[in-house]
Amino acid sequence: IAYCEVAQCALRSGQTPPELKSFSSLAGFQAAPRDAGQCFSITTKLERALEKVAPLLREIFVDFAPFLSRTLLGSHGQELLIEGTGLVCMKSSTSVVELVMLLCSQEWQNSIQKNAGLAFIELINEGRLLCHAMKDHIVRVANEAEFILNRQRAEDVHKHAEFESNCAQYAADRREEEKMCDHLISAAKHRDHVTANQLKQKILNILTNKHGAWGTMSQSHLHDFWRLDYWEDDLRRRRRFVRNASGSTHADMSIKALEEYGQEYEEGLKSKKTYRSQSVVTQNPEAELMLEGDDDAVSLLQEKEIDNLAGPVVLSTPAQLVAPVVVARGTLSITTTEIYFEVDEEDPTFKTTDPQVLAYSEGLHGKWMFSEIRAVFSRRYLLQNTGLEVFMANRTSVMFNFPDQSTVKRVVYSLPRVGVGTSYGLPQARRISLATPRQLFKSSNMTQRWQRREISNFEYLMFLNTIAGRTYNDLNQYPIFPWVLTNYDSEELDLTLPGNFRDLSKPIGALNPKRAAFYAERYETWDDDSTPSHHYTTLYSTAQSTLMWMLRIEPFTTFFLNANDNKFDHPERAFSGIGCSWRNCQRDTADVKELIPEFYYLPEMFVNSNEYELGVRDDGVSACDVELPSWAKKPEDFVRINRMALESEFVSCQLHQWIDLIFGYKQRGPEAVRSLNVFNFLSYEGAINLDNADASQREVIESQIQACGQIPSQLLIEPHPPRSSAMHLCFLPQSPLMFKDQMQQDVIMVLKFPSNSPVTHVAANTLPHLSIPAAVTVTCSRLFAVNRWHNTVGLRGAPGYSLEQAHHLPIEMDPLIANNSGVNKRQITDLVDQSIQINTHCFVVTADNRYILVCGFWDKSFRVYSTETGKLTQIVFGHWDVVTCLARSESYIGGDCYIVSGSRDATLLLWYWSGRHHIIGDNPNNSDYPAPRAVLTGHDHEVVCVSVCAELGLVISGAKEGPCLVHTITGDLLRALEGPELCQRPRIISVSSEGHCIINYERGRFCNFSINGKLLAQMEVNDSIRAILLSSDGQNLVTGGDNGVVEVWQACDFKQLYIYPGCDAGIRAMDLSHDQRTLITGMASGSIVAFNIDFNRWHYEHQNRY
Repeated sequence: IAYCEVAQCALRSGQTPPELKSFSSLAGFQAAPRDAGQCFSITTKLERALEKVAPLLREIFVDFAPFLSRTLLGSHGQELLIEGTGLVCMKSSTSVVELVMLLCSQEWQNSIQKNAGLAFIELINEGRLLCHAMKDHIVRVANEAEFILNRQRAEDVHKHAEFESNCAQYAADRREEEKMCDHLISAAKHRDHVTANQLKQKILNILTNKHGAWGTMSQSHLHDFWRLDYWEDDLRRRRRFVRNASGSTHADMSIKALEEYGQEYEEGLKSKKTYRSQSVVTQNPEAELMLEGDDDAVSLLQEKEIDNLAGPVVLSTPAQLVAPVVVARGTLSITTTEIYFEVDEEDPTFKTTDPQVLAYSEGLHGKWMFSEIRAVFSRRYLLQNTGLEVFMANRTSVMFNFPDQSTVKRVVYSLPRVGVGTSYGLPQARRISLATPRQLFKSSNMTQRWQRREISNFEYLMFLNTIAGRTYNDLNQYPIFPWVLTNYDSEELDLTLPGNFRDLSKPIGALNPKRAAFYAERYETWDDDSTPSHHYTTLYSTAQSTLMWMLRIEPFTTFFLNANDNKFDHPERAFSGIGCSWRNCQRDTADVKELIPEFYYLPEMFVNSNEYELGVRDDGVSACDVELPSWAKKPEDFVRINRMALESEFVSCQLHQWIDLIFGYKQRGPEAVRSLNVFNFLSYEGAINLDNADASQREVIESQIQACGQIPSQLLIEPHPPRSSAMHLCFLPQSPLMFKDQMQQDVIMVLKFPSNSPVTHVAANTLPHLSIPAAVTVTCSRLFAVNRWHNTVGLRGAPGYSLEQAHHLPIEMDPLIANNSGVNKRQITDLVDQSIQINTHCFVVTADNRYILVCGFWDKSFRVYSTETGKLTQIVFGHWDVVTCLARSESYIGGDCYIVSGSRDATLLLWYWSGRHHIIGDNPNNSDYPAPRAVLTGHDHEVVCVSVCAELGLVISGAKEGPCLVHTITGDLLRALEGPELCQRPRIISVSSEGHCIINYERGRFCNFSINGKLLAQMEVNDSIRAILLSSDGQNLVTGGDNGVVEVWQACDFKQLYIYPGCDAGIRAMDLSHDQRTLITGMASGSIVAFNIDFNRWHYEHQNRY
């Protein structure tokens, strides 16, 4: 019925209303499609629209006819379905139009309206609501579907993009990995090439020097060039000079300087140039050919090295190698066991770097084993905390700069857990390596040790410099030391006069009152708004000032020329005199330089040993060597006296005030202003953040920082504690007042052994922490004794002193020898070669007194015996003839040390003693066939004496007919120690860590050489000397011989300090106790004598006037 109503409306309007469309769709019917552009009649439209509905209507009317006939009544009550044409129209054969006409008639419409009007309206409304609801539902479902589809499309796009990104990243990673592999392989090849060239040059030097197989003594007239080695001792002093393959007189630079500054010395320069041209060594072509090698051998070496790359790369990062005047960009790679650095040779800055400078830059193609790393320090570079300095077992260091601090942390956590080493009382942890300088200072025990005078002023200042970021690798952050003396004019220097010492409470710029007033006025009247006010425009330490001080020694000469347009400075501006430099620091308003550590240990810096032409000053004095004060006759005197002044009581009692200025609370802030200690703001840490600057600004700021210098990191924000007074510590062994009120006998005790055999070797390893502190003795009959040492012997009046201790002798005879009950456990029964004369050089005792090493056996070996059982524990072969002498270096943590053996085959072998495994060598599985660390050659005759110093890295040996040679522990022959004409046959050598090398020749002749080969002093004594030794500080020499007299000498000039009463037998051996207070001598009568010895008293009596 509702459909009929809608159809009627359609007939009137000629259009299909939405209700009809909706109804049709709901009923499952669909009108026939209308062809585009075609017009239909109303009949056709009806037929097409209702062709599927009409049968349904007819069926309804027929099926419900009984009900509908009674309901559908006309206006007169007639039944509309039965009467008229109602049933006729219901036939299927009738047209749709007839059915529509019937339903649209007036009677039908009235009846439908009457009976179903309200229902129709409700149905229409419900249909409309349903239609709208359905439409909303359909729209919502469509929107949801579209949203889901869009989300799925987005997910598909995202997954596709992610897949593409992953593929691209994977491909990039693979390319980077391949690039890294190629880089590592090429770096390894390049590194091996460099190593091969170094080995080739080393072999060439060994063969062609005047003591080598191809050398001749006629080469003695040739000039050798030397450079300062990078090797550091325990106090971080660089004192060793090595041959300089890149050395020259820089004659072309001298010409440039003369052209600019004048024509003085031109003729002399020409003659020197001629001399140089005649001094070129012509190598043997045959030798060159033999050393060239073939490509197969080089390839084999490279492949072997590449195969040992030790695992995957755990970290690779861009880095800069920081070396003096060179900052080289490259890549740092860390594996599980090694560090590699490969410089980027394509970097424009690297390409423009002077090759002469690069020749002195180590580590450009570096490789370092984890086992070699001893300490890792965080460092600053250009005031940014992005650097690391790594200290190696070979006593060198390498410094890197990284992009940011996070990279620094990643690198530290990729390296071994060594902290900052074991010297400063700090745990070996990575957090210590990342600690700030102030944290290191607070956590370390060095300040307390300095206050108790357990360490020297020099050592403490080096400690402060090290933790404050000062380093040899960055000339802008070179270590800083103070001027301590003011008298550089008088003929004599009295170190007891306060007027000869500087006031350390003031900065160098405030010592002169007039200049101090000038600086104070400058600060108060500063009117430059772009720069904060400051007292000084230059710093007390800059790269330029460091190069000025070190001008005369390589590699600093080359560095200076590189920084100074390849010419020497004007003689008036150059460092030409110590007194002149001091006066400039008091008068020149632009000169506030402090000193560098070398002023206290390196006399070579004052000598123009490479013969550079430095010109003539205006007063006519040559600028060749540095002019010394009148009280110093030679550079060694100046360095020694300057060091004594640094360690004097006047300096000790005020050094803490200088520390406040440089490292402490007067470095910045109001205290710095009051102390006239304010510098350019760009010199201070934290003054500027380079990360916020663009490339051009960064470059400008970096150049300004390099020009201004860099102030050390601030270690304290409160006053530094002073050093304890010597009066309060008068019982310390270091105190000069220790023996002031004590009258001690020269001889403490005499201990006689039953065998009566001469005691030919004494080793006093008496440290309290040893399980067996003892004085080990060995006789000519090879009978040894472990004589226990009693450390309870104290000084009268000292804390802990008692009468019971006073009567307890320091040495107790070995009970197995005293009772004659276990002599078989103390006798070395293996036969030695009959031609060997047993002397002190034939024996070495390990630092823990548990093993004795003996040489001289016929089978060309030396052997290791246990002192507990007397049994043989190891036999070591390596020489081609009988081993004639042995020597041991000082021991370090764990008892490790070097052993050197000399032989009749004219060679020496350097061995490694493992304190952990108690064997020669570091592999207990291969103790039968240990390999030496180095083979030292150069002698022509039997080696008779040798001494080794691990701290200096030197082995000094003497042949039967001479000469004495100096080798490094890596096997390089540095030089021969040339003594006077009568000093040709060395017998005993003693070298100290302070650099004194004392050689005893036959007929009682002595020479004192520096480690760099300079003869410092000589003497002759009327005795056949059998034993010598140096005190721990290297300042005193003790001698003993067949006359039975012990004499003490000042090592630097052989001035006699003391003579002990003569003994009734000759002296064959001697050694000092660990505290340097007891001298133990082995006598030819088969006894040992213990002497009281007092180096401190003699030092105190002779140190004050020069």
